[in-house]
Amino acid sequence: MSDAEPVGGTEQGGATRPRRALWVVPVADLGGVARHVLDVARVGIPGWQLTVLCPDGPLADSLRAQGSAVTAGAFGTEAGALASRRTLAAVAKALRPEIVHSHLAFADIVNAWTRLPEGTRRFTTEHGIAGDDGVYHASGLHSRAMALVHRARFPRFDGVIAVAEATRRAMIEKWHVTKRIAVIHNGVDLPEGVRRRDPATVSGLRILSLSRLAPEKRIDKLIEAFALILRDHHDAVLTVAGEGPMRAELEELARRLRVAHAVRFRGFMDAESAMSEADVIAQLSVWENCSYTILDAVARGLRVVATDVGGNAEILRGGVSLRDTSPDLVAAAIRDSLPQPAAAQQSVQQANARLAEEYLRGGHHL
Repeated sequence: MSDAEPVGGTEQGGATRPRRALWVVPVADLGGVARHVLDVARVGIPGWQLTVLCPDGPLADSLRAQGSAVTAGAFGTEAGALASRRTLAAVAKALRPEIVHSHLAFADIVNAWTRLPEGTRRFTTEHGIAGDDGVYHASGLHSRAMALVHRARFPRFDGVIAVAEATRRAMIEKWHVTKRIAVIHNGVDLPEGVRRRDPATVSGLRILSLSRLAPEKRIDKLIEAFALILRDHHDAVLTVAGEGPMRAELEELARRLRVAHAVRFRGFMDAESAMSEADVIAQLSVWENCSYTILDAVARGLRVVATDVGGNAEILRGGVSLRDTSPDLVAAAIRDSLPQPAAAQQSVQQANARLAEEYLRGGHHL
């Protein structure tokens, strides 16, 4: 376990040192929440020195590579709740952060019931609640049990954040959260050297699906729609980027519909590489909170076709938002889609500034 020196008090000359925030994340791999952690840590939270506690692995390595403070230790589902509580208590004792901010359910539960130094405030960001219980829970019993756990933890938090207004509403409906919930959409920045596409260059039918190959992503519906598109547009291509349990089934569907020659299953792809080869992003998910795929597509000036679920409509401004995923409607939406307007979302710096405001507002002012 390694960490940076704790901060607090004043430096020589009377200048106030940044306050310390400790983010706790239970995942080691790179995914949507890891992307959020990396972006926030890279840009920085105004007035705060951020350290991330997470398991050792790709996320910790990426944080180190970009120069961010990270403590890698026995924390997360593989370490177990008891070991994770011990690790968080030890790190919090060493760093004495003003705020411990947890992300994802396991870390939220550990954060809520770990004894922290006196005066430390607890924050939580909700990334993954869904309107449909079947998206994240194997059974109704599991969903109800987790709802009770979440309801019990919220009184222990000083600040509560949701990544979309739809997420905030779902938290209130399902978990009966009575605390104030601040909505802060994820911020996105274009990578260095990448520019927003000219609308004239995204008029083709190079279609991209960039998601886990799982039932809730409804990629089967996209392949069925693509079969209709290909009848009239023989140069259309569909790239299915990602891995998951449905890959073999989806490959078989493409063969059965006789479109396998134009459907490319590419496995895991870097988002930038995938989007540089695309004109249209299609996302037919059952639920999304604040999709980085859609955020990145809008920032790049690509066309977007997505289901009208969760926070999608909060990102898309005048884009195609579907309530019906029948193949003919999806096909028509893809053919007729237009690029999103520029400047429809906030930068990482803007999002981090909002977070800093919440840190000062939540609980009490330091």
